Amino acid sequence: MASRSIFQLQVFLIFALATTAFSSVLSPYYYEKVCPKALPTIKRIVEAAVYKERRMGGSLLRLHFHDCFVQGCDASLLLDATSTIDSEKNARPNLNSTRGFEVIDQIKKEVDKICGRPVVSCADILAVAARDSVVALGGPSWKVQLGRRDSTTASRNLANDNLPSPIMDLPALIKNFKNQGLNEKDLVALSGGHTLGLSQCGLFKERIYNGTNIDSDFAKERRKTCPRTGGDTKFSPLDPTFARFDTAYFSNLIKKKGLLESDQALFSGGSTDELVKTYSYNPKTFSADFANSMIKMGNIKVLTGKLGQIRSNCRKVNH
Repeated sequence: MASRSIFQLQVFLIFALATTAFSSVLSPYYYEKVCPKALPTIKRIVEAAVYKERRMGGSLLRLHFHDCFVQGCDASLLLDATSTIDSEKNARPNLNSTRGFEVIDQIKKEVDKICGRPVVSCADILAVAARDSVVALGGPSWKVQLGRRDSTTASRNLANDNLPSPIMDLPALIKNFKNQGLNEKDLVALSGGHTLGLSQCGLFKERIYNGTNIDSDFAKERRKTCPRTGGDTKFSPLDPTFARFDTAYFSNLIKKKGLLESDQALFSGGSTDELVKTYSYNPKTFSADFANSMIKMGNIKVLTGKLGQIRSNCRKVNH
């Protein structure tokens, strides 16, 4: 009997080893043997891009987020429109809004060159570039889980349906994140990504002219660069220090100075108020939670093993 259970254990161990050899589980060490220079190359290009234009950090972070919420973190967002690809770039939340694609192209080109062939997926590049952008702007670092593969499809309709809208209230935001397997803490922590970047006037115009849960001086200030009619593409910062990763975003919410309706919704008498307060005065807690939620978001519906492909060009499916 004992020998039989030892045999079963041996079979189990052999099976376990076999499954890890064709890894369908992400690991931060995925490229260590196949291309050890991959991650330093990504970091170098991201740092240069952010140094050249600090706004790019927020843009690259957003690409990863907008990718993961549609079909999972599979680089579907990067595919250009073709007769068979209904590009997510043309979805309402992305059109004339998502940017930084040329930085991703540059990373892909240089990484493939240094690795000798396409071994690093576009989906992994998005995940690493998001982390490196946050670090470049003074935010926390985390071990990015790697080994994602790239999709061969995209969905403009899913992008329209799944990406959170800037006018969502708290229940809608909670539901939207729950659909992706993310909880309220993830919602508040990841919304803190709005410590970086800018937003277009058309997305918050209604709030600054007709909103009730808004500081009147703040509304007046924003109206100076966002007229009641026209000017929809003019930019305003999402928080006062839009090129530095800090807790000003949360301090602003407490003062009713959230730029988007969906920002202020996190501090409006609901279940997330306490966490907003905590993050506003505790940068360490915010940084730790943000890093954990980024890892969790980066795991959404990933393609691994033999699923998907490693694209040669992030904008096109391999043929």
